[in-house]
Amino acid sequence: MNTRERFLAVMDFEPCDRTLLWEWGYWGGTVSRWYGEGLPHEKGLREPVEYGGTLSGPGAAWRSGVLNVQEAVDVSAYFRFDRGRETVPLQNFIFPAFEDEVLEEDGDNIVIRNSMGVTVQQRRDNASVPQALAWPVHDRESWEQFKAERFQVMLDRRLPENWAQLVQEYRTRDYPLSIASGYCGFFGSLRELMGDVNLLLAYYDQPELVHEIASFLTEFWIEIYDAVLQDVEVDSAEFWEDMCFKTGPLISPSLFREFMMPYYKRLIGFLKDNGVRHLCVDTDGNCTKLIPLFLECGVTGMLPFEVQAGMDVVEVRKAFPQIQIYGGLDKAAVARGRAAIDCELEKKLPPLLAQGGYVPFIDHIVHPDISWENFCYYRQRLEEMVREYGSGRH
Repeated sequence: MNTRERFLAVMDFEPCDRTLLWEWGYWGGTVSRWYGEGLPHEKGLREPVEYGGTLSGPGAAWRSGVLNVQEAVDVSAYFRFDRGRETVPLQNFIFPAFEDEVLEEDGDNIVIRNSMGVTVQQRRDNASVPQALAWPVHDRESWEQFKAERFQVMLDRRLPENWAQLVQEYRTRDYPLSIASGYCGFFGSLRELMGDVNLLLAYYDQPELVHEIASFLTEFWIEIYDAVLQDVEVDSAEFWEDMCFKTGPLISPSLFREFMMPYYKRLIGFLKDNGVRHLCVDTDGNCTKLIPLFLECGVTGMLPFEVQAGMDVVEVRKAFPQIQIYGGLDKAAVARGRAAIDCELEKKLPPLLAQGGYVPFIDHIVHPDISWENFCYYRQRLEEMVREYGSGRH
């Protein structure tokens, strides 16, 4: 089977020889550490990545499209990972992006407006996380202006110049192809426009504006995705909704039903009508209360199921037998060494692999506490079990 065939079989819970050999992503500092501990430095990185920056693994649909995150190619090559997912390179959010502009300078700190139109204060040496000061949308007037300037369809510019060539490649591809990866969603996207706290307040202070933005984005995405889907058969859609913390979601189920569910149902209904059968939500933290709501919207899978936030993929599958699961392996266990790795894999892999619909990898970005030796052992044992148990073999 090629990677696309295997992906579709796994997502459909069909019996096949094995699931996909993928990892999701890594901190820049992790890969730098591994180069010093034995990872062969063959191709390296096309550009430097900060300690806390992100490098993609093949399981993340980030390497093309709006995000364009570079892959840790030496890691993928060393473990002979399956070819990764690709994303249609469509600019599906703010476009054109803002030019980074320095607004103020004060000693070690600078204030800039970044590519998303957000004003942030950051250290010149990037030694700490930037502090957001202001967002581009705060009321109807600012939204109308921003929409007119940054949310025009302009498909001839939102798609790459070699689109016709890519369409021909996609028709004979042997890898899974995704759409909507990046900032597509109905919490995460609005948060990028308004800021976390401002969005949470707007649910109560400006509910009409929240609905207006969500409704506009729904129809905007349908229009641009429809043009793509006329040319290309797409295997999955990826939504980004970092909307949970350690103990639960940032909004209540009732707010989800009011401000997110109608728009998800509309967008997902369109995607399914156009042949996109696999729809995955990326949300961090403890998302237990949101799982049934996302499934009700038509979502079919989720990731990364962070263990430190209380997520247990074995229990999730028991509660929701139909959900496709990506990730869920405890990064802290991998950092502790062989005994902890064995315990983690033996608990989770046999039941989930037997059922199918599961792609195992670490439950978020691989952090620098994980040594190269421990990561190698983890991947060796994982691959042994993946090949032993197959996928979807009850």
